[in-house]
Amino acid sequence: MNEGSKPVVDYAEMAKEWVQRVDDIGPLLDSEAAEGEAIRELTGKAMAALHDKRLFRMLLAKKAGGEELPLPVFCRVIEAIAKYDGSAAWCVGQGSGCSMLGGYLDTGISGKIWGDNANGVLAWGPGKAEAKAVEGGYLVTAKTMFVSGSHHATWLATHCSPVYETDGSIRMGKGDKPEIRTTFIPANETTLSDDWYVFGLRNTGSDGFELKEHFVPTEHTIVRATMIEGADDLSTLYNFSTMAIYAMGFASVALGLSAAVLEKFLEIAQDKKPRNAADVLKDNPVVHDEVARMRAKLRGARRYLFAEVEDAWQEAITNGAPTLDHRLEIRLAATHAIHEAKTVVDTLFDTGGTSSIFADGPFERRLRDIHAVALQIQGRKTHFRTVGEWLMGHPPNMSVL
Repeated sequence: MNEGSKPVVDYAEMAKEWVQRVDDIGPLLDSEAAEGEAIRELTGKAMAALHDKRLFRMLLAKKAGGEELPLPVFCRVIEAIAKYDGSAAWCVGQGSGCSMLGGYLDTGISGKIWGDNANGVLAWGPGKAEAKAVEGGYLVTAKTMFVSGSHHATWLATHCSPVYETDGSIRMGKGDKPEIRTTFIPANETTLSDDWYVFGLRNTGSDGFELKEHFVPTEHTIVRATMIEGADDLSTLYNFSTMAIYAMGFASVALGLSAAVLEKFLEIAQDKKPRNAADVLKDNPVVHDEVARMRAKLRGARRYLFAEVEDAWQEAITNGAPTLDHRLEIRLAATHAIHEAKTVVDTLFDTGGTSSIFADGPFERRLRDIHAVALQIQGRKTHFRTVGEWLMGHPPNMSVL
């Protein structure tokens, strides 16, 4: 080894213990998925199993009661969950991203959300929110949607802008821009919208909620633009943007879904003989070619994503943060992985013939789930353009990095 070089970390080996946790509860997650789709949220049994294995605490700061796993390990664990249930993996990925705020919060509030409750989950979603300053806190008015995991969340958050002073003026923050203040509300103080009737990822329970001048004490709020100031005890994990973490996490969901479909297809192909066909699928040369191509697509996309995450993680360890190049490569690799995984599922779904269409079979739910993944912001095809513009010398769209 050259002087000054560092040993290469085997993140796959590091992830084995956590992936085993997933495999221990995987059959239960798979078996509970049908009921979860019926009630449009993860079942109580599924949630209990996920909490028992501390899977919602993978990215939670240690000082808040979490694990602070390296992101290359996190991606492999999310992929493993998705092999059993895409919605469970999605909720863990979303909840993990939200939990990273625990690293910046005062222990008074982080203890309420996570420390005092082994089943604590924080969730939020897009929408409009504003706050009015009053004595001791803020009156929050908000209407949100797509709050993944809203049914099992114990606390909900809003990102309020504008924030109005008591005289009605808009409070300005860092960079002379309107302040964005995140507020934390116990979930039992809200009512969910009950509008999550969707095609895929049904049991994520991604409903929204509304608040009308709801009082939130000051100690239950934080300004995200300045929260990092004074937070000098944070690990490498906190040098990555939330957008980047959601990109790699949800791409890992797609990889897990497609890996499960490929695995299940290989099992079914051993015995399935299409009507009026001479051979079972395993003896069909056309299927041989197709399966090999789909395996190459999946493995190529997986290795590209995981390699870029590992490179960016090593850069952050060595130099304090991933470079702009690393961030753009993660964006490209994540978007590419989602769409390659969708192609794999679509192709094998078609090749499976009528075996694919049954609701109690291994393909139908995963087909719907991966199409829902591809339609979310992390799967937008415009991300290819963002990276292409950068490659051609144009400034990148920083909002998606």
